[in-house]
Amino acid sequence: MIEETVRTWVAGWALSRRTPPPVEKPWGLFVEVPDNPAEAGRHVLPEAEESLVRAAAGTVREPRTWLKTPAEPDTIEPWLPDGWVVAWDHTGHLMATDLQATHPVAPEGYTATVETSGPVTFLRVLDAAGQQAAKGQMAQVGDAVIVDRVVTEEAHRRRGLGGFVMRSLADRAISDGAVLGVLGATDAGRALYETLGWKTHSTLAEGIYQPLET
Repeated sequence: MIEETVRTWVAGWALSRRTPPPVEKPWGLFVEVPDNPAEAGRHVLPEAEESLVRAAAGTVREPRTWLKTPAEPDTIEPWLPDGWVVAWDHTGHLMATDLQATHPVAPEGYTATVETSGPVTFLRVLDAAGQQAAKGQMAQVGDAVIVDRVVTEEAHRRRGLGGFVMRSLADRAISDGAVLGVLGATDAGRALYETLGWKTHSTLAEGIYQPLET
C-alpha cells in the first residue's frame, strides 16, 4: 500500500510541478527538477531498505540532489554515504484520504477561481480587493489526485481559507472522477489536513547530497 501511494504521489508531483516524467531506477524513481536553485533532482524510493538507499545515493554526483523514502530520518541516516546529510527540517509526511464532497462556501469577503491546464487544476482564493489570499493545486493520476502547493498568505491566516481550499479541491476532484487524495505534507500542513480527515501513512525521510567543497 505504501509503495503504491508513494508512486502515485511522485507521478502527480511531477505533473503538478511540470518536471520531466519520473524515470524508473532499480531502487525506485528519479525526477529531474530543472531551473530550481534548491534542488537538482530527487530520488524517491517506495521501499525504505538499506541496500536501496545506499545504491541510489551512491550514484549521485550532482550537489542539491535529494533522496526521499517512507521512513524515519534517524533510520536512513547511517545508510547515507559521505557527502549526504539528513534534511531534518524538511522531514515530511505521506498522507491520503478517501475523497468526500462537502460543498464548501468561501468565507465572507472572499471568492474562489478555478483554472485547469491539462491534468492540473489551480484554485485561487481572492480577497475583496482581488488580491490572492490563498491557493492550492492538484494533479490527477488515474482515480487519484495529488494535492500540492497549498498556501495561505500570512495576512489571511486563521480564517478557514486552508480548509476551504482543500475541500474545494476535493469537490472538484470528485466531479472529475477521482476517489483518492494523496499529498506530501510539512508538519504545519499535517496538522491542518488531519482536521479534514486525512491520514498519515508514513513519515517521509529526506536526505540531500551536499559534499564539502575542496
